[in-house]
Amino acid sequence: MTTEIAILKSEQALSSGQFSTFFVADLFFGVDVLRVQEVLRFQQMTHVPQAPGVIEGLINLRGQIVTAIDLRRRLGLPPRSGDQMPMNMVVRTDDGAVSLLVDEIGDVLDMDAATYERPPENLDPAAREIIRGVYKLKDRLLLVLDTERTVDLAVGMAA
Repeated sequence: MTTEIAILKSEQALSSGQFSTFFVADLFFGVDVLRVQEVLRFQQMTHVPQAPGVIEGLINLRGQIVTAIDLRRRLGLPPRSGDQMPMNMVVRTDDGAVSLLVDEIGDVLDMDAATYERPPENLDPAAREIIRGVYKLKDRLLLVLDTERTVDLAVGMAA
């Protein structure tokens, strides 16, 4: 029991602060603001033959080649409607910059560790694999995205 409390407190310490938010379908996500490099409108992409299905392509970001991962596909959600263009949230990972294709960009929110909890058991398994925790807001949950697990395509996906 004491170990579980210690783990939860260390998770809270890691999970309090500012989060850049975005939407994918009806899900509301947050990424540690210090991980976000920039947010861009949709960019032309180069298709990558034989890449996993979640990889939309590569973008050239001022000379830096960045892999773009479609979060809808990563989460097993239906595709965007034909007239809806995704936004690029470029995040820094241990392996370099990666663009996460999201539906809509939100605000930067300051979150209090007191409202942080582990991911709920009833969360879809595809989402549960890449969610570090949740914050309870007045009208919804803020799902804290684990960027490292999100870009690790071996996590929660068939090869």
